[in-house]
Amino acid sequence: MKRILLALAVVACLTGNAVAAEKLTVGVTPFPHKDIMLIVKDLLAKEGIDLTIREFSDYVQPNLALADKELDANFFQHIPYLENMNMEKRLNLVWVAKVHIEPLGLYSKEIKGMDELKKGDTVAVPNDPTNEARALRLLEKHGIITVKAGELVTARDITDNPRGLKFVELEAAQLPRILQDMRAAVINTNFASEAGLIPSRDAIIIEGKDSPYANVVVVRKDEANSPTIKALVKASNSPEVKAYIEQNLIPKGILPAF
Repeated sequence: MKRILLALAVVACLTGNAVAAEKLTVGVTPFPHKDIMLIVKDLLAKEGIDLTIREFSDYVQPNLALADKELDANFFQHIPYLENMNMEKRLNLVWVAKVHIEPLGLYSKEIKGMDELKKGDTVAVPNDPTNEARALRLLEKHGIITVKAGELVTARDITDNPRGLKFVELEAAQLPRILQDMRAAVINTNFASEAGLIPSRDAIIIEGKDSPYANVVVVRKDEANSPTIKALVKASNSPEVKAYIEQNLIPKGILPAF
């Protein structure tokens, strides 16, 4: 009788393990991060991992939620942004997989070329430190302004502004909505695409393929080598994800980073 009970207990244990799936919660911004994570979700399901995708509309809360263990990972940011957030907020987050690159571009509802920017025109840029610096370097590369040396430069660090442009610093997600009120705005590709802008068609100038700003999957440092995170990394850098980016996102200016 004892043998039968022991056998039943073993079967119940094995059955319970087969049914109970590992769980992961990943924070994302809507496009293209959520779209890519939906591919990852299907891949992880085959490995017995249940992925919950939680959407955010800003660039600050996903890191704070991850640090507070409300998330197991997030996917919305590039490496310089992560490094700056770690320093500013004293976080201990690390990136574990490069997934794609979203080139930053200059957009306008009023002009078609750089030569149409006139003295006193207002140009909006992202107000978070890394993306503002990135936006200003893009404008500098195209001869519009000159900015002093340094990584986290702002509009106050412009040393030469021959067109007398006025710069407005706004939250990145707001830039497409206020584009009609500005002469031009430097916008992240994900927010531009959400607003119906196609970088390859609509951007007046845009970063090249050599951009160092790859978007990455981020986790808490002490969880970086856990089996579920390793499975997340594998799925995020899978042939299926790369094919999705190549087929659906390259036309929108988004490039694979692996």
